[in-house]
Amino acid sequence: MAKPAFIITIDTEGDNLWQNHDRIATENTRFLPRFQQLCERFTFKPVWLTNYEMAIDPAYVEFARDVIARDSGEIGMHLHAWNSPPQHDLTGDDWRHKPYLIEYPEAVIKEKVSFMTDLLEQTLQVKMRSHRAGRWAFNAYYARLLIEQGYQVDCSVTPRINWQFSPGAPQGAGGTNYQHFPDRPWFIDPQDISRAGNSPLLEVPMSIQYKHSSLMNGVKQGWDRLRGKRRSPSVHWLRPSRGNLQQMLGVVDKTLAGGSDYVEFMLHSSEFMPGGSPTFKTAADIDALYDNLEQLFSYLQERCVGMTLTDYYQQKSRESHEKK
Repeated sequence: MAKPAFIITIDTEGDNLWQNHDRIATENTRFLPRFQQLCERFTFKPVWLTNYEMAIDPAYVEFARDVIARDSGEIGMHLHAWNSPPQHDLTGDDWRHKPYLIEYPEAVIKEKVSFMTDLLEQTLQVKMRSHRAGRWAFNAYYARLLIEQGYQVDCSVTPRINWQFSPGAPQGAGGTNYQHFPDRPWFIDPQDISRAGNSPLLEVPMSIQYKHSSLMNGVKQGWDRLRGKRRSPSVHWLRPSRGNLQQMLGVVDKTLAGGSDYVEFMLHSSEFMPGGSPTFKTAADIDALYDNLEQLFSYLQERCVGMTLTDYYQQKSRESHEKK
Protein backbone atom coordinates (compact mmCIF):
# COMPACT_ATOMS: atom_id res chain seq x y z
CA MET A 1 0.00 0.00 0.00
CA ALA A 2 1.65 3.23 -1.21
CA LYS A 3 -0.04 5.36 1.44
CA PRO A 4 -1.80 4.31 4.63
CA ALA A 5 -5.59 4.24 4.50
CA PHE A 6 -7.78 6.75 6.27
CA ILE A 7 -11.06 5.06 7.21
CA ILE A 8 -13.98 7.21 8.41
CA THR A 9 -16.65 5.33 10.37
CA ILE A 10 -19.87 6.94 11.59
CA ASP A 11 -22.20 5.14 14.02
CA THR A 12 -25.41 6.25 12.34
CA GLU A 13 -28.14 6.24 14.95
CA GLY A 14 -30.83 8.24 16.75
CA ASP A 15 -30.52 11.57 18.53
CA ASN A 16 -28.81 11.76 21.93
CA LEU A 17 -29.09 8.10 22.88
CA TRP A 18 -26.95 8.88 25.92
CA GLN A 19 -29.98 10.52 27.56
CA ASN A 20 -33.11 9.38 25.72
CA HIS A 21 -34.48 6.31 27.46
CA ASP A 22 -38.07 6.14 26.23
CA ARG A 23 -38.11 7.42 22.67
CA ILE A 24 -35.82 7.75 19.65
CA ALA A 25 -35.84 10.63 17.18
CA THR A 26 -33.78 10.84 13.99
CA GLU A 27 -33.55 14.58 13.42
CA ASN A 28 -29.78 14.27 12.99
CA THR A 29 -30.40 12.94 9.48
CA ARG A 30 -30.79 16.55 8.33
CA PHE A 31 -27.24 17.34 9.44
CA LEU A 32 -25.44 14.48 7.66
CA PRO A 33 -25.05 16.05 4.18
CA ARG A 34 -22.69 18.71 5.57
CA PHE A 35 -20.27 16.04 6.76
CA GLN A 36 -20.66 13.99 3.57
CA GLN A 37 -19.79 17.07 1.54
CA LEU A 38 -16.72 17.75 3.69
CA CYS A 39 -15.50 14.20 3.15
CA GLU A 40 -16.01 14.43 -0.60
CA ARG A 41 -14.09 17.71 -0.77
CA PHE A 42 -11.08 15.87 0.68
CA THR A 43 -11.75 12.77 -1.51
CA PHE A 44 -12.60 10.66 1.56
CA LYS A 45 -15.45 8.13 1.64
CA PRO A 46 -17.25 7.76 4.98
CA VAL A 47 -18.75 4.48 6.15
CA TRP A 48 -22.25 5.07 7.56
CA LEU A 49 -22.78 2.16 9.99
CA THR A 50 -26.56 2.20 10.18
CA ASN A 51 -28.92 0.99 12.90
CA TYR A 52 -32.63 0.30 13.01
CA GLU A 53 -34.23 3.69 13.60
CA MET A 54 -32.17 5.24 10.81
CA ALA A 55 -32.86 2.37 8.40
CA ILE A 56 -36.60 3.07 8.64
CA ASP A 57 -36.29 6.86 8.41
CA PRO A 58 -37.31 7.93 4.86
CA ALA A 59 -35.01 10.95 4.82
CA TYR A 60 -32.00 8.86 5.86
CA VAL A 61 -32.86 6.16 3.30
CA GLU A 62 -32.88 8.83 0.59
CA PHE A 63 -29.51 10.12 1.82
CA ALA A 64 -28.01 6.59 1.93
CA ARG A 65 -29.28 5.71 -1.55
CA ASP A 66 -27.63 8.85 -2.91
CA VAL A 67 -24.31 7.94 -1.27
CA ILE A 68 -24.50 4.47 -2.81
CA ALA A 69 -25.55 5.73 -6.26
CA ARG A 70 -22.64 8.17 -6.43
CA ASP A 71 -20.15 5.69 -4.90
CA SER A 72 -19.23 8.43 -2.43
CA GLY A 73 -19.25 6.25 0.69
CA GLU A 74 -20.39 2.95 2.12
CA ILE A 75 -23.39 1.83 4.14
CA GLY A 76 -22.74 -0.80 6.79
CA MET A 77 -24.69 -2.34 9.66
CA HIS A 78 -24.81 -1.24 13.30
CA LEU A 79 -27.09 -2.90 15.85
CA HIS A 80 -28.47 -1.61 19.15
CA ALA A 81 -30.00 -4.66 20.78
CA TRP A 82 -32.57 -2.90 22.97
CA ASN A 83 -34.66 -1.46 20.15
CA SER A 84 -33.80 -3.55 17.10
CA PRO A 85 -36.47 -6.13 16.16
CA PRO A 86 -37.50 -8.72 16.99
CA GLN A 87 -38.23 -7.39 20.47
CA HIS A 88 -37.08 -9.43 23.46
CA ASP A 89 -37.39 -7.99 26.97
CA LEU A 90 -34.13 -9.00 28.65
CA THR A 91 -34.11 -6.73 31.71
CA GLY A 92 -37.66 -5.45 32.19
CA ASP A 93 -36.49 -2.01 31.01
CA ASP A 94 -34.10 -2.53 28.11
CA TRP A 95 -34.43 1.06 26.89
CA ARG A 96 -33.00 2.30 30.18
CA HIS A 97 -30.30 -0.34 30.68
CA LYS A 98 -29.34 -0.63 26.99
CA PRO A 99 -28.06 -4.21 27.32
CA TYR A 100 -25.33 -5.48 25.07
CA LEU A 101 -26.44 -7.74 22.21
CA ILE A 102 -24.07 -10.45 23.43
CA GLU A 103 -26.05 -10.62 26.70
CA TYR A 104 -29.18 -11.88 24.93
CA PRO A 105 -29.88 -15.58 24.23
CA GLU A 106 -28.04 -16.82 21.14
CA ALA A 107 -31.28 -17.47 19.25
CA VAL A 108 -32.33 -13.85 19.82
CA ILE A 109 -28.91 -12.56 18.74
CA LYS A 110 -29.22 -14.50 15.50
CA GLU A 111 -32.71 -13.19 14.81
CA LYS A 112 -31.66 -9.60 15.42
CA VAL A 113 -28.56 -9.83 13.20
CA SER A 114 -30.57 -11.49 10.43
CA PHE A 115 -33.36 -8.92 10.68
CA MET A 116 -31.05 -5.89 10.50
CA THR A 117 -29.04 -7.34 7.64
CA ASP A 118 -32.17 -8.14 5.63
CA LEU A 119 -33.74 -4.75 6.37
CA LEU A 120 -30.73 -2.80 5.13
CA GLU A 121 -30.15 -4.99 2.08
CA GLN A 122 -33.79 -4.92 0.99
CA THR A 123 -34.18 -1.20 1.65
CA LEU A 124 -30.97 -0.12 -0.06
CA GLN A 125 -30.57 -2.95 -2.58
CA VAL A 126 -26.91 -3.45 -1.72
CA LYS A 127 -25.05 -6.24 0.10
CA MET A 128 -23.96 -5.44 3.64
CA ARG A 129 -20.21 -6.00 3.92
CA SER A 130 -19.16 -3.92 6.93
CA HIS A 131 -20.33 -3.95 10.53
CA ARG A 132 -19.81 -2.47 13.98
CA ALA A 133 -21.44 -3.85 17.11
CA GLY A 134 -23.60 -1.59 19.24
CA ARG A 135 -21.76 -0.44 22.35
CA TRP A 136 -18.64 -2.17 20.95
CA ALA A 137 -19.76 -5.58 22.31
CA PHE A 138 -18.47 -8.46 20.17
CA ASN A 139 -17.76 -12.15 20.71
CA ALA A 140 -17.08 -15.34 18.78
CA TYR A 141 -20.74 -16.29 18.32
CA TYR A 142 -21.51 -12.84 16.93
CA ALA A 143 -18.52 -13.14 14.57
CA ARG A 144 -19.73 -16.50 13.25
CA LEU A 145 -23.15 -14.98 12.53
CA LEU A 146 -21.53 -12.19 10.52
CA ILE A 147 -19.58 -14.75 8.50
CA GLU A 148 -22.80 -16.68 7.81
CA GLN A 149 -24.43 -13.46 6.59
CA GLY A 150 -21.56 -12.70 4.21
CA TYR A 151 -19.98 -9.77 6.02
CA GLN A 152 -16.34 -9.13 5.13
CA VAL A 153 -15.16 -6.67 7.75
CA ASP A 154 -15.89 -5.79 11.37
CA CYS A 155 -14.65 -2.73 13.27
CA SER A 156 -15.98 -3.38 16.78
CA VAL A 157 -12.65 -3.90 18.56
CA THR A 158 -11.33 -1.02 20.69
CA PRO A 159 -7.77 -1.97 21.71
CA ARG A 160 -6.65 -1.05 25.24
CA ILE A 161 -10.23 -0.69 26.52
CA ASN A 162 -12.17 -2.98 28.86
CA TRP A 163 -15.93 -2.51 28.48
CA GLN A 164 -16.65 -4.89 31.34
CA PHE A 165 -16.54 -1.79 33.51
CA SER A 166 -19.54 -0.38 31.59
CA PRO A 167 -22.78 -2.10 32.63
CA GLY A 168 -25.48 -3.33 30.29
CA ALA A 169 -28.02 -5.73 31.76
CA PRO A 170 -27.93 -5.37 35.58
CA GLN A 171 -27.38 -9.11 35.97
CA GLY A 172 -24.71 -9.19 33.23
CA ALA A 173 -20.92 -8.99 33.23
CA GLY A 174 -20.63 -5.84 31.11
CA GLY A 175 -19.14 -5.57 27.65
CA THR A 176 -16.10 -7.06 25.94
CA ASN A 177 -12.57 -6.73 27.34
CA TYR A 178 -10.27 -5.63 24.50
CA GLN A 179 -7.30 -4.58 26.63
CA HIS A 180 -5.01 -7.24 25.21
CA PHE A 181 -6.40 -7.46 21.68
CA PRO A 182 -4.15 -6.57 18.73
CA ASP A 183 -4.25 -3.03 17.41
CA ARG A 184 -3.53 -4.15 13.82
CA PRO A 185 -6.00 -5.84 11.44
CA TRP A 186 -6.38 -9.62 11.29
CA PHE A 187 -8.61 -12.24 9.72
CA ILE A 188 -10.22 -13.60 12.85
CA ASP A 189 -10.36 -17.09 14.31
CA PRO A 190 -14.13 -17.75 14.62
CA GLN A 191 -13.51 -19.58 17.90
CA ASP A 192 -11.36 -16.82 19.44
CA ILE A 193 -11.81 -13.34 18.01
CA SER A 194 -8.65 -12.06 19.72
CA ARG A 195 -6.36 -14.06 17.43
CA ALA A 196 -5.79 -14.58 13.72
CA GLY A 197 -7.41 -17.48 11.90
CA ASN A 198 -8.56 -18.55 8.47
CA SER A 199 -11.99 -16.97 8.37
CA PRO A 200 -13.03 -14.48 5.65
CA LEU A 201 -13.90 -11.84 8.30
CA LEU A 202 -11.33 -9.07 8.69
CA GLU A 203 -11.17 -7.21 11.99
CA VAL A 204 -10.14 -3.54 11.66
CA PRO A 205 -9.70 -2.15 15.20
CA MET A 206 -10.26 1.47 16.14
CA SER A 207 -7.24 3.79 16.32
CA ILE A 208 -6.69 4.27 20.05
CA GLN A 209 -3.49 5.10 21.93
CA TYR A 210 -2.63 5.24 25.62
CA LYS A 211 -2.68 8.72 27.10
CA HIS A 212 0.21 7.92 29.49
CA SER A 213 3.34 5.77 29.51
CA SER A 214 3.24 2.13 30.60
CA LEU A 215 4.87 3.10 33.91
CA MET A 216 2.33 5.83 34.61
CA ASN A 217 -0.53 3.54 33.62
CA GLY A 218 0.71 0.95 36.10
CA VAL A 219 0.87 3.53 38.89
CA LYS A 220 -2.62 4.84 38.09
CA GLN A 221 -4.10 1.33 37.92
CA GLY A 222 -2.56 0.48 41.29
CA TRP A 223 -3.96 3.65 42.84
CA ASP A 224 -7.40 2.90 41.40
CA ARG A 225 -7.34 -0.59 42.92
CA LEU A 226 -6.48 0.85 46.33
CA ARG A 227 -9.51 3.16 46.05
CA GLY A 228 -11.75 0.32 44.92
CA LYS A 229 -12.22 1.76 41.42
CA ARG A 230 -12.34 -0.33 38.25
CA ARG A 231 -11.56 1.29 34.93
CA SER A 232 -9.29 0.96 31.91
CA PRO A 233 -6.16 3.10 31.53
CA SER A 234 -6.77 6.53 30.00
CA VAL A 235 -6.64 6.61 26.21
CA HIS A 236 -6.96 8.99 23.27
CA TRP A 237 -9.17 8.02 20.32
CA LEU A 238 -9.21 9.24 16.75
CA ARG A 239 -12.60 10.67 17.65
CA PRO A 240 -13.51 14.35 18.05
CA SER A 241 -14.57 15.92 21.30
CA ARG A 242 -14.42 19.57 22.21
CA GLY A 243 -10.91 20.95 21.77
CA ASN A 244 -9.06 17.67 21.19
CA LEU A 245 -7.50 18.32 17.76
CA GLN A 246 -3.94 17.96 19.06
CA GLN A 247 -4.79 14.67 20.76
CA MET A 248 -6.27 13.34 17.50
CA LEU A 249 -3.19 14.39 15.55
CA GLY A 250 -1.10 12.64 18.17
CA VAL A 251 -3.08 9.43 17.69
CA VAL A 252 -2.53 9.66 13.93
CA ASP A 253 1.21 10.22 14.33
CA LYS A 254 1.72 7.50 16.91
CA THR A 255 -0.38 4.97 15.00
CA LEU A 256 1.42 5.56 11.70
CA ALA A 257 4.84 5.74 13.36
CA GLY A 258 4.13 2.33 14.86
CA GLY A 259 3.86 0.85 11.37
CA SER A 260 0.08 0.72 10.90
CA ASP A 261 -1.14 0.89 7.31
CA TYR A 262 -4.36 2.68 8.31
CA VAL A 263 -5.95 5.02 10.81
CA GLU A 264 -9.63 4.76 11.74
CA PHE A 265 -11.81 7.68 12.76
CA MET A 266 -15.24 7.47 14.38
CA LEU A 267 -18.08 9.69 15.47
CA HIS A 268 -21.82 9.29 16.03
CA SER A 269 -24.20 10.78 13.48
CA SER A 270 -26.05 12.60 16.25
CA GLU A 271 -22.87 14.51 17.11
CA PHE A 272 -23.24 16.51 13.89
CA MET A 273 -26.47 18.04 15.26
CA PRO A 274 -26.62 20.77 17.93
CA GLY A 275 -27.98 19.13 21.07
CA GLY A 276 -27.79 15.67 19.54
CA SER A 277 -25.14 14.57 22.04
CA PRO A 278 -23.69 15.61 25.40
CA THR A 279 -20.53 16.83 23.63
CA PHE A 280 -21.71 19.27 20.97
CA LYS A 281 -24.66 21.14 22.44
CA THR A 282 -24.86 24.32 20.38
CA ALA A 283 -24.45 25.51 16.81
CA ALA A 284 -21.17 27.12 17.89
CA ASP A 285 -19.97 23.73 19.16
CA ILE A 286 -20.77 22.20 15.76
CA ASP A 287 -18.90 24.98 13.95
CA ALA A 288 -15.90 24.37 16.20
CA LEU A 289 -16.14 20.65 15.42
CA TYR A 290 -16.02 21.37 11.70
CA ASP A 291 -13.05 23.71 12.16
CA ASN A 292 -11.19 20.82 13.81
CA LEU A 293 -12.33 18.38 11.12
CA GLU A 294 -11.02 20.72 8.40
CA GLN A 295 -7.60 20.77 10.04
CA LEU A 296 -7.57 17.04 10.77
CA PHE A 297 -8.64 16.09 7.24
CA SER A 298 -6.11 18.47 5.69
CA TYR A 299 -3.37 16.86 7.78
CA LEU A 300 -4.50 13.36 6.81
CA GLN A 301 -4.93 14.14 3.11
CA GLU A 302 -1.16 14.63 2.83
CA ARG A 303 -0.38 11.35 4.59
CA CYS A 304 -3.18 8.93 3.72
CA VAL A 305 -5.58 7.82 1.03
CA GLY A 306 -9.27 7.62 1.81
CA MET A 307 -10.82 4.14 1.86
CA THR A 308 -14.05 2.58 2.97
CA LEU A 309 -13.93 -0.52 5.12
CA THR A 310 -14.69 -2.67 2.08
CA ASP A 311 -11.95 -0.92 0.06
CA TYR A 312 -9.51 -1.69 2.84
CA TYR A 313 -10.75 -5.30 3.06
CA GLN A 314 -10.09 -5.78 -0.65
CA GLN A 315 -6.56 -4.39 -0.24
CA LYS A 316 -5.80 -6.72 2.66
CA SER A 317 -7.30 -9.70 0.81
CA ARG A 318 -5.02 -9.06 -2.17
CA GLU A 319 -2.02 -8.81 0.13
CA SER A 320 -2.99 -12.06 1.85
CA HIS A 321 -3.31 -13.91 -1.46
CA GLU A 322 0.00 -12.56 -2.71
CA LYS A 323 1.77 -13.97 0.35
CA LYS A 324 0.43 -17.48 -0.25
